[in-house]
Amino acid sequence: MARLPSQEKAPSAYNPRWMEPSTRDHLANERTFLAYLRTALAFIGFGFVIARFAVFIREFATLQHSVAQRSTTSTTFGIVMVCAGIGIAIFGLFRYAAVARGLREGRPTQLSVKAASATVVLLVGFGIVLAYVSYRVPGAQ
Repeated sequence: MARLPSQEKAPSAYNPRWMEPSTRDHLANERTFLAYLRTALAFIGFGFVIARFAVFIREFATLQHSVAQRSTTSTTFGIVMVCAGIGIAIFGLFRYAAVARGLREGRPTQLSVKAASATVVLLVGFGIVLAYVSYRVPGAQ
């Protein structure tokens, strides 16, 4: 009885007959890298917009002949967004290189458990800091 492709054994360490990369695989890797870059550019762009929001509020207050409170929250959050965008671009570059190397060598690549765990911890920590900054009582220092 013939085996179906889904019933074949997974490769042990290196088995080029099991996984022969095609042009589709390389193009999919490039599309994924470009998605990382688009996401990074969006983070960087929003970071600049958020950082400049404080300047907009001060200018708007000047037009209305009132005094705007000095706040560094938007500038800080904007800088964090720009840094996150740079981090996403660097992470995407490393993932692209690792997958391309895996395709050339004929071995499957996966995101390590440590990297996935670190990403989750960073995102949760960022969410906690964002919640703290957003919901703290003004003037209570």
